[in-house]
Amino acid sequence: MPLNPRTLGLGRLVYQVYHRPIGWFSRMRAEGGPLEQYRTASGRRAMTAAARTLPLPPTGTGAPLALHLLTGRRFWDQTAFCLWTLARHTGRPLAPVIYDDGSLAAEHREPLARLFPSTRFVARAETVARLDQHLPAGKFPFLRERWLNYPNLRKLIDPHVGTGGWKLVIDSDLLFFRRPDAVVDWLDRPVRPLHAVDCETSYGYSRPLMDELAGAPVADLVNVGLTGLDGAALDWERLESWCRVLITRERTNYYLEQALIAMLVAGRDCTILPASDYVTLPVEPEAAACRAVMHHYVAGSKRWYFRSNWRRALAT
Repeated sequence: MPLNPRTLGLGRLVYQVYHRPIGWFSRMRAEGGPLEQYRTASGRRAMTAAARTLPLPPTGTGAPLALHLLTGRRFWDQTAFCLWTLARHTGRPLAPVIYDDGSLAAEHREPLARLFPSTRFVARAETVARLDQHLPAGKFPFLRERWLNYPNLRKLIDPHVGTGGWKLVIDSDLLFFRRPDAVVDWLDRPVRPLHAVDCETSYGYSRPLMDELAGAPVADLVNVGLTGLDGAALDWERLESWCRVLITRERTNYYLEQALIAMLVAGRDCTILPASDYVTLPVEPEAAACRAVMHHYVAGSKRWYFRSNWRRALAT
């Protein structure tokens, strides 16, 4: 029987009682065991404290750079460091647009607003109002169900729904160590989609199905840690159809957002950030040397972020 959004609750139950415990054990093993996890957690606590007292970034000159980020109580400190390191190395003022996942409190917003007074916080209620207007649940049941239960999809939906124009959406778990010339150039003159390069192809769905739906071969290694898209060009009915087919045929998957964006840019001329400069999942020796322009700390590389590299970013 085909799946529909109402039956997806069973999938969440299976995740909680089976996949989540297995994932917890696998993550513990990948992170070196309990002692190594403790050291990483201790480093993160120090980083969170430092995020509250970051010095003001250089004022910068030129037109402000607009960045769009989804964040919340668990990630605001990484958002602060991401934006702070970007401002420090671009020499440009920033105008961040931060989409509240529903958990931001004043204690999280205030440090961000202190660092970047031009920040605009988009409340969850504002986003839901735009969703109700432009993606009503009766017409877009799969997108709305996934928006509610799969926060990653909000990075695609929240900045673009009901709006037009090019926007650069970035993850919070990035640190910049050099001037990101390619990113700045794109922000100043966006004419084509932009994306980063992954350490391995991770879409979660079969390539023949993705190619069929996209109408063009889907490229390898698309990573959405930095994604530039034109909201006016997004066909939400098509995205709803893609979600419906992918989930119905091959179930839900953690990488759905990345799969959808890879399909959106399939066959298109894109600005692809050089993998040697914009490193996803840094490993030694680069994880310790920090010679690249940027690190995206996914999966097991987070230990480098929390133990040492936020400190290195402060001194770089």
